[in-house]
Amino acid sequence: MEWTRQQRYQSYDHYTAQQLLELQRQAATDPAQVRYHLHPSSGLLNDPNGFSYFNGQWHLFYQSFPFGATHGIKSWMHTVSEDLVHWRDLGLAVAPDTKFDSHGAYSGSAKAFGDRLFLMYTGNHRDADWNRIPYQVGAWMDKDGQVTKLDHELFVNPPHFTEHFRDPQLLVKDGHYYALLGAQRTADKTGVADLWESDQLESGWHEVGEVDLGQSDLGYMVECPNYVDVDGRAVMIFCPQGLDHQTAPYQNVYPNMYLTGQAFDLTAPRLVNPDETLTNLDEGFDVYATQAFNAPDGTAYAVSWVGLPDTTYPTDDHNWANVMSQVKELHYRDGHLYQTPVEAMADLRHTHHATIFTGQPTVIKEDAGQQFELQVTIEPNQTGALTLVGDQSLERGVFLNFDTTAGQLVIDRAKAGQPVAEDHGTTRTLTVPGHQELKLDIFVDHSLIEIFVNDGYKVATLRYFADQSHGQVAFTNPTKATGTLWPIKPY
Repeated sequence: MEWTRQQRYQSYDHYTAQQLLELQRQAATDPAQVRYHLHPSSGLLNDPNGFSYFNGQWHLFYQSFPFGATHGIKSWMHTVSEDLVHWRDLGLAVAPDTKFDSHGAYSGSAKAFGDRLFLMYTGNHRDADWNRIPYQVGAWMDKDGQVTKLDHELFVNPPHFTEHFRDPQLLVKDGHYYALLGAQRTADKTGVADLWESDQLESGWHEVGEVDLGQSDLGYMVECPNYVDVDGRAVMIFCPQGLDHQTAPYQNVYPNMYLTGQAFDLTAPRLVNPDETLTNLDEGFDVYATQAFNAPDGTAYAVSWVGLPDTTYPTDDHNWANVMSQVKELHYRDGHLYQTPVEAMADLRHTHHATIFTGQPTVIKEDAGQQFELQVTIEPNQTGALTLVGDQSLERGVFLNFDTTAGQLVIDRAKAGQPVAEDHGTTRTLTVPGHQELKLDIFVDHSLIEIFVNDGYKVATLRYFADQSHGQVAFTNPTKATGTLWPIKPY
């Protein structure tokens, strides 16, 4: 369905409860619907927002347009969890219902202060001539989940930034409040991260300045900047749109990247002694808009939108689009950022139905279905392919082509099923240490695969749209490997 601007920005009151129920039915009955990842009950999901810990629970909001698989007028949906794995939907939390967010409650963050959670986000407002004003907006949520918006904006974009000024991450240090935002310079239409400060939270915001990340090229816009401390290392995660491919290699329409440094100086502001080059946070096909934060105990967690701007997916025909990645725990060691599944992901395993293999397996399981976890260790100096969600002939499926001598893993989704974003390639190549064993922890969920390589040294995420009867997991030639396949319990 082609959506007009008027349709995408119609008031939520325009849609009836019956229409919404029908959309939810279509989404729920789609064979490609994921089962143990967070997904919209209908319509479109995109950026994770307000990832935080408050009132004894983990909170995660997300961008939503529940009336179709398109980027319409956005709201925040609210979910909570006890373990960062099982999420309970609490419904609409932030509606586009004031002057400041009349054309969408855009992305932002959240932070707990005593018995309340402060939400800070970008309100998208359009005037009669369709000129955009990006208001930075504040709201309080109480322990009962009731959200009360401030009756004034916090600040707007200064003249030296265009209307592309959004996605605040709220930080607190030494009694001062800081907001890290993505922006586009007015003068040359280039991207930058920008820092603001206040000592009052609800007012008094002023610009500290552009953040020096040690990079001369950040494309034409920086989206979703997030700073976290990871084992004493400053990590900056962000999405530089329009980045020159000579600056950093990537294949997705827009990359999600990170830099690390010795510290984040909030007064300069700058990333101290940063990496020389940008690194892809995820080396798969479909990760964007990652949001990360430090929990009260200091542990860093991250979650991502599995979907990309300007990209369509087969689920659009069932009136839903995109999913959320699993939450990943971040660690920094040996000069590298590691991402690993949180501990509670292991609780999803059907341990009584595990398939254990060793030696030189070929077929691991003929009918694994499309809801399982597979851990496999491939010995050094092996070359071959591991097929996931394959048909009986192993001519169709997602293929993981490996060479543990050269240190290479190629993910190929060209023959998985319905195509996705083929203009941006059907393979992704990961470089890993050669002449060493290759460890893979793979999560499959009907139309989503997440691959953790060598204990989270690299991660690759992809959507795929295969015939749901294709459930074979196999090596295409004898390979020295050991591992376990667990079916995943119904969510």
